[in-house]
Amino acid sequence: MIVSLKFYSQENLKGYVQGISGTDLSIDMVAIPEGTFLMGSDPEEFGHYKDEAPLHKVQIDPFWMSSKEITWKLYKLYLERPVDDVPSKNKANDVEVKVDAVSGATIPYVDMSLGMGTGDGMPVVNITYLAAQKFCKWLSAKTGYFYRLPTEAEWEYAARAGSQTAYHFGDSPENLGDYAWFYENSDGHYHAVGTKKPNSWGLYDMHGNVAEWTLDAYDSEIYKNRSGLTKNPFEIPNEEYPHSVRGGSYYDDAEYLRSAARLASSENWKMRDPQFPKSKWWNTDAAFVGFRIVRDPNPSSEEDKAKYWGNENP
Repeated sequence: MIVSLKFYSQENLKGYVQGISGTDLSIDMVAIPEGTFLMGSDPEEFGHYKDEAPLHKVQIDPFWMSSKEITWKLYKLYLERPVDDVPSKNKANDVEVKVDAVSGATIPYVDMSLGMGTGDGMPVVNITYLAAQKFCKWLSAKTGYFYRLPTEAEWEYAARAGSQTAYHFGDSPENLGDYAWFYENSDGHYHAVGTKKPNSWGLYDMHGNVAEWTLDAYDSEIYKNRSGLTKNPFEIPNEEYPHSVRGGSYYDDAEYLRSAARLASSENWKMRDPQFPKSKWWNTDAAFVGFRIVRDPNPSSEEDKAKYWGNENP
C-alpha cells in the first residue's frame, strides 16, 4: 500500500459529511480542535476507580470524529460488500489501498443484535476489535481518506468537549437521561443513535447507548507511567486482550458512563461462541459494545498501518 501524506492546519479542519458511493448512507464527521486536557479523574469524583488515576496532562492534535456510533446499515456495507465495485466520486488520495485487498468478515451465524434490531439508526454491536478496525480500512479504501478507531486519549478528549467534570454536562448524574441511554432508562436494550442530546462539540451518545472500542491496549497502571505533558498517547496492543473500551452502555449504571471511566475487553465476550477456534470477527456476549470512527488528517506510514487497521491476515 502506498501512503501519501497530507498535513492539515487547525484553520482548515472543518466538519463534513462523508458519502459512500453506491448508497444513500453517509457519516457526519465533526471537526475536533487541538488542545490539552487532564486525562483521568480525581479520587473525589463520583464513581472514580483506581485505573483512572493519576490525573495527567495530555495534548491532542486535531482530528475528525463521527458524530454518531456506526450503525448496522453502515457496517453491512463492509460485511456484505454490495458497493465495492461502484466507483467513488471525488475520491481523496490521503491513502491508496484497493477495496478488494481489504479482508472480508464472515457472515454472522446467529442474530448478533440479540433481538434488539438492525434497522435504521441501530448501532452495530457484538463485533470484535479486529472487525471494527477492518471496517475502518474498508472505508479508507472506498473514500481515500484515512479512517481508524480513536485512541483512548482522543476518545476521552472528545467526550469531555472542553469539560473537566464527570460528564460533559456536569458532575451529577441527575440529568444523564437527557444525554444517554443507560440502565435506568434503556429498558434493557440499545436505541437508535443520536436520539439523545449531543455534547457541546456535536457528538451523540458519548455517554451510554453502546460502549465503544478504542485503539489502545488496556493497562490499568498506564497513567502512572506518564509525567509532564504527554502528546497523543497510544498504547499499541501486542495481544488480543485486553483492549480499552469507553463510554458505558445501555446496560450500565451511571458511574460507568463518566468521561474518564474505562473498561477492559475480555475473552468472556465470546463465551457462547460455538465455533472452534472462536470467531475473529464476532462476539456472542458483547451486545453492549460498538464503535465510532475518526479520520486522521495525517495518514500513518506504511510500517504503521497494522497499528490502526490490524494485520493483513486476521
